[in-house]
Amino acid sequence: MNRPPETAPRTLVAGIGNIFLGDDGFGVETVRGLVERQLPEHVEVVDIGVRGVHLAYQLLDGYDTLVLVDATARGRRPGTLYVIEHDSPGTDAADSGPALDGHGMTPDTVLALLDTLCAGTGGQPPRRTLIVGCEPASLEEGIGLSRPVSEAVPRAVRLIEELLSDGGSAGAGSPAAVGEASP
Repeated sequence: MNRPPETAPRTLVAGIGNIFLGDDGFGVETVRGLVERQLPEHVEVVDIGVRGVHLAYQLLDGYDTLVLVDATARGRRPGTLYVIEHDSPGTDAADSGPALDGHGMTPDTVLALLDTLCAGTGGQPPRRTLIVGCEPASLEEGIGLSRPVSEAVPRAVRLIEELLSDGGSAGAGSPAAVGEASP
C-alpha cells in the first residue's frame, strides 16, 4: 500500500521593520540575506516591512511555525541577538484586541489580529512563533543600519538557518540573548 507523501510543516520567516528608522530595518535586511540562501522547500521568506495587516492575513494560509525577525530593544549591547518564543494564542496581547494601524503594528498586535481573524474564519494560528531580535543602537530617522546591527545581520541569518534546521528547538524557553557584538 502506498502512503501519500508526508509534507513538512510550513514555516514563514517574516522580516519586520521600517528601513527609514535606522536599526528598525534589521528584520528587512536579515530576510534579504536569507533569500539568497538555500532553504528547505517548506520555508517561505517574506519582507513584511511595516505591513503588519498583510502578515496577519498571510498567516491565515496556514503555517506551523512563524519566525518574526525584528529590532528588539531589551537593554543589552547594540547588535545582541535574541531568540524569544512568543506565548501561545490567548495571551494578554490577544485579549486586549488588535489596534488596526496597518503601518505601526507590533508583532504582538499582529498576532492578536491573527487570533481575531482565526476566530472569525475557523483558521489556526501558527503552532509556534519565534522572534529573532536584535538590540538596536538607534531608531532615529535615517536610512541604514548602525555598525553593530549591520554586523549582526550575517549572524542572524546563520541563527535563523540553525532554527530552521532543528525545527526551532534552539529557541525554546524564555527569552535569551544568543550573541553580543564585539566591543
